[in-house]
Amino acid sequence: MGKRILIKNARAIVTCDVADQVFYDTDMLIEGPQIIQMGKNLPSQDAEVIDGRDKFIYPGLINTHHHFFQTFVRNLMTIDYPNMLVVEWLDKIYRIFQKIDSDVIYYSSLTAMGDLLKHGCTCAFDHQYCYTRTSGKLLVDRQMEAAVQLGIRYHAGRGTNTLPRSKGSTIPDNMLETTDEFISDCERLIDLYHDPAPFSMHQIVVAPCQPINSYIETFKESVALARTKGVRLHTHLGEGENNIMQERWGKRTLEWCEEIGFIGPDVWIAHGWELQPDEYKVMGQNGTGVSHCPAPAVLGGFPILDMKALQKENVIISLGCDGSATNDSSSLLDSLRMAYLMQAYHSKARGGCLSPYELLKVATVNGAKTLGREKLGSLEVGNAADLFMINTGVLELTGTLHDPKNILARAGVTGPVWLTMVNGKVVFRDGQLLGVDEQALSEQGEKVCTRVLRNECEAFR
Repeated sequence: MGKRILIKNARAIVTCDVADQVFYDTDMLIEGPQIIQMGKNLPSQDAEVIDGRDKFIYPGLINTHHHFFQTFVRNLMTIDYPNMLVVEWLDKIYRIFQKIDSDVIYYSSLTAMGDLLKHGCTCAFDHQYCYTRTSGKLLVDRQMEAAVQLGIRYHAGRGTNTLPRSKGSTIPDNMLETTDEFISDCERLIDLYHDPAPFSMHQIVVAPCQPINSYIETFKESVALARTKGVRLHTHLGEGENNIMQERWGKRTLEWCEEIGFIGPDVWIAHGWELQPDEYKVMGQNGTGVSHCPAPAVLGGFPILDMKALQKENVIISLGCDGSATNDSSSLLDSLRMAYLMQAYHSKARGGCLSPYELLKVATVNGAKTLGREKLGSLEVGNAADLFMINTGVLELTGTLHDPKNILARAGVTGPVWLTMVNGKVVFRDGQLLGVDEQALSEQGEKVCTRVLRNECEAFR
């Protein structure tokens, strides 16, 4: 029997279950990694008690697309993404990416994961494709170290780029790998870290970066390995590459992926703002999901995803922060708020807007479906005790408390939460990350950023 925790008399528990239940003035009993009972006046027995008065409880948010390494490439007005063409941005930003080493990966991952935890995210996927000639191959390993320290549930996307610039890629030569190198390291990581158990804390995803920057063999072998090992697949798709794909292959990217098998219920893509209505149908029919990343779409001036149309075709939409080079924040609550405002902006033209609560389920239930985690995404007996709590006893929320389901995105609850719990363990509470010396890690990370990047890159000056 694991440690028992009793959350006593929560003002509201928003379950996000299939019946969309909300329980008021209710207790939640947790044992080990899972919820074992919910109800009123539960006996505390030998449990640690957390006072839930004035607290709303939600399922932990699930981030389905990020680039943690980019948290050390933030707040750079010398590379002003909204005022640059994508090709200009790529040219400047990759000059910095080439210098990233394993220390940057470790501390930038701690930075992103800490930010996510503070804002209610309990399970995060990261798309790590920044492998340089000096970084070595143990970058996901360093990320796993960071995840264990902070206590976040971590899905690592092992990415790559294999196509040289001489053949039409945008990737510098010293950031390229061979397909064999990539597949070999994916297999190593799967064997070492992938845990398919219901409450596992770490899994591996095979995630070549994007079709225009890799050989077709890279994608074909990714499919073969993932299906053999029973892991998921991910890539960038529908983010402006289709003209290049049509020139190169005579077809759009989704069709290209479909022909090689990089599609299906074990696959999800990032962005998808370039997808067309007929492609929504294809994705819905074969179960391929899409991670919606609001901030980079707005900052880049790209089309805003038609979520109602995608939902109509049964496409599973989840929520992602995306990398900090195109979104300086790693707060999924901020992404939730932005996604709602973006959908509302188009509501008249699209025949309505998703409710804030529907978007919360995108960030919880749909995130769990996307990553294949049946025990995550909703607060139910038997599910993982992944949750966050907000304090409602504050003036800024006065007058909003009649609707716990819609309050987050509608009222703009985007700051740090009161408590975050992962797998039955409190990892953040009342402004403090537990189990780590946050100030020391911050100071060490600043030194690494300065030594490796600030001192070496003109963009920081």
